[in-house]
This record gives sequence, structure tokens and C-alpha cells, in this order.
Amino acid sequence: MLDKATAAKAASKILATTSAAVRNESLSRIADALDRERAAIESANALDLAAAQAANLATPLLKRLAFSGAKIDAAIEGVRALAALPDPLGHIQSATELAPDLILRRVSCPIGVIGVIFESRPDALVQISALCLKSGNACLLKGGSEALNTNRVLAKIICEATKDILENGWVQLLETRSDVAEMLAFDEHIDLIIPRGSNAFVRHIMDNTRIPVMGHADGVCHLYVDRAADVRMAVDVAVDSKCQYPAVCNALETLLVHKDIADVFLPALSVELKGRNCVIRGCERTRFIIDCIPATSEDWDAEYLDLILAVKVVDSPADAIAHINTHGSKHTDAIITSDAPTAEQFMNAVDSADVFWNCSTRFADGFRFGLGAEVGVSTSKLHARGPVGLDGLCSYKWKLIGAGQTVAPFAEGREKFTHREI
Repeated sequence: MLDKATAAKAASKILATTSAAVRNESLSRIADALDRERAAIESANALDLAAAQAANLATPLLKRLAFSGAKIDAAIEGVRALAALPDPLGHIQSATELAPDLILRRVSCPIGVIGVIFESRPDALVQISALCLKSGNACLLKGGSEALNTNRVLAKIICEATKDILENGWVQLLETRSDVAEMLAFDEHIDLIIPRGSNAFVRHIMDNTRIPVMGHADGVCHLYVDRAADVRMAVDVAVDSKCQYPAVCNALETLLVHKDIADVFLPALSVELKGRNCVIRGCERTRFIIDCIPATSEDWDAEYLDLILAVKVVDSPADAIAHINTHGSKHTDAIITSDAPTAEQFMNAVDSADVFWNCSTRFADGFRFGLGAEVGVSTSKLHARGPVGLDGLCSYKWKLIGAGQTVAPFAEGREKFTHREI
């Protein structure tokens, strides 16, 4: 692990100075290699799926683990889209004249070496490594053990595709929990850790390292259907948020419904969800309106990642906001309403990374936001929040360009600062 961390640190210094053309060409080579090596990828993934099924891995996790056909297409498309985006490095974010011929610029730059610990989604390895490459960062990647065969093949393909153009060691695969434990001690070599998983897992990482941590915790996402909602819109958005792909962190887990629309909305929603084999767990007021399983207190904090939906009837937007801020994970929460002041109240008061009005929670995604891809959705507030794409993987440095100036004349009052934005 020390050898890997040292190699990544060395590679990061060189990668930070590469041109956009070199990094984009590397991404194009990765996309081409993934396309050529489909058979090897799918064969490795079949081994992982067979082992996972034999171990009775939960259905939502099996869906995440599967990586073939359309998922490989999407991964390749994501890498090509990333290559087409503007270079995030060297961007002058601000410029100030401190005094005549003394110019201060704030310029974007890579973070350095990023360690990412993620779940059993092989497509995540492709997305994360591509984002790190585009933003000039080296990366150490630890995927779920269930995807080890697939991840090995993917890491090999990516390394081979870039070996003639990038410094060796810029991307490396970690395979064991002991690797992660060792990585957490290398604060001199690693600049940022991004753990994706439960709140408990993220907290464990934070408690056991001096390296800065950007938390990517679970997604207990909510949709609030206001009294002023369009019922058809609300049904469509709720169904898409829950059922379009339930095994992901931006899928809907709890539905809150205003009491004045519940009698009309809930029966319509129930028909649609039952047609999709989605189980409803409702509060007592919900069960008075539709037939469903009784909800318990644990349901309000649950991330099901499955076709299960908790439903609660509330008295007001304020009650919905209070419920979300108490039970949510600060990931993604949405409101359906035609009342703009209520929507504004909701979007300002809900303390989440993504807050939506009249649209599906499933839009909380780096690719859909136009970020190229994402390393995850950060529920932290520093330094990036929501889908973390290229900007979230960049820091900045201050560059001061002068003409021989010294501080003494300013300290003595003979020279004056202008502090003029330019």
C-alpha cells in the first residue's frame, strides 16, 4: 500500500501538468478499449454475479453489480462525454489588481491523490477514474468485494489504454479491507478520501484518518405532494422517482402527502405502484385511504433500494419540511405543487444537497446535471455538495504576478492598494 500511495503521489505531480489534449486523448483511448474488451468485461462480471447469487446477495445489490450490454454502452458514452467537456484546470476564477502591475489570480488546479471507496457498482470504477483523469488527479480505488473480478479487468483495461501517454500509477485498484485501513494512515501521500456508503461507514472513515473526507452517505430521498399539486403530475413523478431504478441512492424512499389531496392522490398512486409490484408501507392516515402495510417508526429512516415506499400524510408544508429535516439524509428531496411561494419555502428550508420542484428525484446525477459523470452525491457541505463532478475534484491556488514590488512601501504608506477587480 505504501508503494501504491507513493506511486500515486508521484504520478499526480506529473498529471497535474499535462495538457487538456493529453488527458482527453487518454479518455478517448479508455472509451475505445472498453468497447474492444466487452467480452472480457462481461465474462468477469458473470463470475461475480454467479458468486453473488450463490451467496444470496440481495436483489438491489445484484442489479448494481450487473455490468453488461447497455450499462457498458452508458459507461463508454460517459467517458466520451467527459472528454468533450471544457478543461476544468487552469480556469481563472477571479482576478484582482492589488496595485498597478501587481495582479492576483485565483486559478483552478487538481486536488492531488484521491482515495475513493465505493459499493459493488463496476460502472462507478469507470466513472470515478475518468473524472479523476479529466481533473488531473491520481486515484486509489476500492470497490465492493462482490465486483472484484470485474474491477480487476476494468482497472487493467484502463491502465493498458493509457500506459503510453500517462505516468504509471495514476490509477490503482485496492482489493481488501486491510488496504483501506492502511490507506487511511497515508495522510502525507493522499489528499482526499471519498467514501460512498452508509452514514455509519462514512463516520468510521472520518474517525480513523487525518486525511480530509468528503462524505457520500445513504440516500433517504423524499417527495412531498402539496395540496396545490397537479395529481397526474404527482403520480408520474412519484412513480418515476421510485420505480424507474429503485436500487440507487437518488430513488424515492418516503412520500409525504398533504391531507387535503390525499383522498384523490393516494388511490391513483396505489394503482400505478401495485401495477409495478411496489409495496406501500403507510401511516395510519394513509391506511384509512388505501390498502397497504402498516409503517413503523423505522420506515421513516429506511433506505430500501427496492420496490418499497413509505407513505405519510401530513398537515402542512411545514410538517413535511420538519419530517425531511429530521429523517432525511440530506441527499435529494422534491416538492410537487403549483404554488410558487410554497415551493420557494420548501426549497429554502429543506437542508439537502439537491432540492427539486415538480420533477423526479432521479435527476440528482452528475451526468444528468451536465457534469460529465460523478464520483457520487456528497451530503457534506465542504467543499463540494450534491453530484460531485469535475468542479468538486478541483481545488484552486492563488497566483500573484508582479513587477518587482515589495511590501515595505505599502506598510509605510508610500504605496496604496487599489484592490480593483479585473
